[in-house]
Amino acid sequence: MNMIVEVCANSFESALNAQKAGADRIELCFELGVGGVTPSYGLLKKVTQELEIPINVLIRPRSGDFTYTDAEFDSMKQDIALCVDLGCNGIVSGVLHKDFTLDVARTQELISLSKPLEFTFHRAFDWVKDPIATFKQLQEMGVDYILTSGQQKSAPEGFSLLSKLNKLSVSCKIMPGGGVRTANAKDFILEGFPALHMSGAKFKKTLDKAPPFSMNSPSFLKEDHIAISDIEIIREVVLHVK
Repeated sequence: MNMIVEVCANSFESALNAQKAGADRIELCFELGVGGVTPSYGLLKKVTQELEIPINVLIRPRSGDFTYTDAEFDSMKQDIALCVDLGCNGIVSGVLHKDFTLDVARTQELISLSKPLEFTFHRAFDWVKDPIATFKQLQEMGVDYILTSGQQKSAPEGFSLLSKLNKLSVSCKIMPGGGVRTANAKDFILEGFPALHMSGAKFKKTLDKAPPFSMNSPSFLKEDHIAISDIEIIREVVLHVK
């Protein structure tokens, strides 16, 4: 059995390079630095029109945790419907409760809406309390793949749990991801994993000189908080200027 190589592509250029390099499929997303979020419609349409390899799409409306408001969940469902209409190969998504247990009802709804596309449960799996029991649940729910680093920062560090999960696989395939490199890929091949996930990214210089200051805001990157526009803060400014 040949191992599937899935490349996490954050742009059209990344997606095209993955195809040129011989990757089997891509996971299309934006913002690798926060674990990925849903790509734009424009990028999604261009990639589906111009690439020949299968395209899986990350459905994650924001960075941070994996517990969503009703409005966020509604937007996820609409994004999935768009991917189905565009003829994508698969959906990559999932929902947790605040206590790091699987939100079975919402995840099952996403799986159902994704049909007939493949469904990958993403690295939210690496936060769940009981990975073995959760894996069995997801397998029974009809998930095709689980993208996981074995509940560690990288797949090589999580190799032990990954191997245990792989042995339990019947219909749901374990796809190690996070820290996959040429130097360690052979370990995953020898262990018999059916798929590997990687970005293969390196930085490309785009400006001749550094900008005057950084637009990045590390203070917004909190996995147990999300930034939300506050009514009172905005109202104060509006009242002040009107």
